[in-house]
Amino acid sequence: MPTASTKQLRRKKRQPQKELQRSGVLTQPNVAGEREFSDRTWRIASLAIIAVAAALRLYDLDLVPLHHDEGVNGNFLVRLVREGKYEYDPANYHGPTLYYFSAILPWIFRFLFGVTAQNTYGLTTFSIRLIPVLFGLGTILLALQLRRRLGNVGALSAAGLIAISPGAVYLSRYFIHETLFLFFTIGIVVALLDFYDDGHPVYLVLAAISAALLFATKETAIISAGVLLIAFFTAHLFLWFHPKQQTPKSGSSKRQEASVKRRNPFSEIYSVLMDRVGGKNRLLFWSFVALVVFVGLNVLFYSSFFTNFPKGVTDALKTFEFWTKTGKEAHVHDWKIYFRWLVFQESPLLFLGTFGAAIVVLRPRNLFALFCALWAFGLIAAYSLIAYKTPWLTLNFIIPLALIGGYALQYVSELPSIPTRAVIVLSAVAVAISGSQTLDLNFRNYDNDKPGYVYVYAHTHRETLKLVDEINRIAKETGQSGEVGITIVSPDYWPLPWYLRDYGRVGYHGRLTDTNEALIVASDAQLAEVQERFGFRYQQVPSPFNSSGTFLLRPGVKLLLFLRRDIDHRSRIGTRQKNSSLAGELML
Repeated sequence: MPTASTKQLRRKKRQPQKELQRSGVLTQPNVAGEREFSDRTWRIASLAIIAVAAALRLYDLDLVPLHHDEGVNGNFLVRLVREGKYEYDPANYHGPTLYYFSAILPWIFRFLFGVTAQNTYGLTTFSIRLIPVLFGLGTILLALQLRRRLGNVGALSAAGLIAISPGAVYLSRYFIHETLFLFFTIGIVVALLDFYDDGHPVYLVLAAISAALLFATKETAIISAGVLLIAFFTAHLFLWFHPKQQTPKSGSSKRQEASVKRRNPFSEIYSVLMDRVGGKNRLLFWSFVALVVFVGLNVLFYSSFFTNFPKGVTDALKTFEFWTKTGKEAHVHDWKIYFRWLVFQESPLLFLGTFGAAIVVLRPRNLFALFCALWAFGLIAAYSLIAYKTPWLTLNFIIPLALIGGYALQYVSELPSIPTRAVIVLSAVAVAISGSQTLDLNFRNYDNDKPGYVYVYAHTHRETLKLVDEINRIAKETGQSGEVGITIVSPDYWPLPWYLRDYGRVGYHGRLTDTNEALIVASDAQLAEVQERFGFRYQQVPSPFNSSGTFLLRPGVKLLLFLRRDIDHRSRIGTRQKNSSLAGELML
């Protein structure tokens, strides 16, 4: 026979679920109509989604040449790994988390295997892009943690939509801050939900860690944090004043009716937290600990682990001033551009997200879904009001759109009048559209700058890798390898510093300058100047792509490669020139 104390403990264990449904605090879906879904089926489906996501993100990870921004980020990483130096610059660059997390693998590689001539410190395109891939997969895992809020179908659908989203895959294969930024954003949400459900202070600390790393990743954290807060309060106020939420049951007294209308969700949240955490003093103590963790982690990262203290910390506070100006000067587009980009390459997400938002506004029975809808469209509105717009910022919308889109499929699956076949067909259509776009964008047209490929934004063309191959071949055949001298006179050259990182004698001048190095890289606009100054000493290395000998760096930027004539090597320049119909024109 259970004792009275045992009964009380069981009652306490059941209480959070009752309070969750009663107060409407980010509640679960109405699972009464949810179809049977075993834990075994859940695990298999979850593993399948993660496997597909991993395959799409890891396969041929160095296929796409580094973007300009990836090259810049790679340059910071190379210096951090090789020299142990990094200083945050608020004028042009984002936060330090990407570099420190990405430095872990090269440091481990160096510790285990030492330094090799071919693969210094393990710094490869694959290794640096692996970090965004892992954070992208982590985001999907966090979406699966929302099973209680979105339901089985909802959580799996949301995770699946993120897994095959063209933008989520493309940007997870990018060495930029965006994937980390999204992981920390959803990490805040999941940790705070667990804190509310369980009351254990470790979840509050985890939320503080996520928030700290979010702000240490990118200055736009202030936008995401603001939208999350607004969405939270707006969702609760919407339900508080919604007519259906204020309608008392039939037969209720006037006092009960007045009590229903006056019910304050925020006071209920507070009282529930008081009960679960263990009182006001305990809640205040752990809130203070969370604040210390938040501030401490930001100081740690921005001060470069106290090697740039206090300048790094003060620079972190200046960043908003710099980016307020930058947001008005560069990458300016009209307010409708994000919707156009979403229509072009995220149409299933936009449709399902809009559908889910309409459902939850008209029938607000799931507060968490309402919060996700406000989160998604609140971010779209916030970023649309800012003149500065780039396609990778769209990733901020993809996650909450996927969550509310998952809820839409959950809602449809619960309707008794809708057969399971209809839900499967709707999901299959979304998968077919997103999947085909993902394969096309990431493995075929990854450098196609036509309007339909919105994520290919001033991207490096695949011809650049052929230019690098030519440099490597010549260096190898001359026997100089990493000691061959290279003079870069083109004003545009990123991401070449990443690909030439193991060459010890590379000069990036950005303009024509006197040189006697073995190789010169110039822009096609500098051809006449190069001919006039160096024509008697250098010959142009032909390109396999066109008769003019150019290598396309990115739209509007073409590069030329020149080799000093007296270099003794076994290159195939002469042979290739004979095979060209314009061989004579390629020699200066």
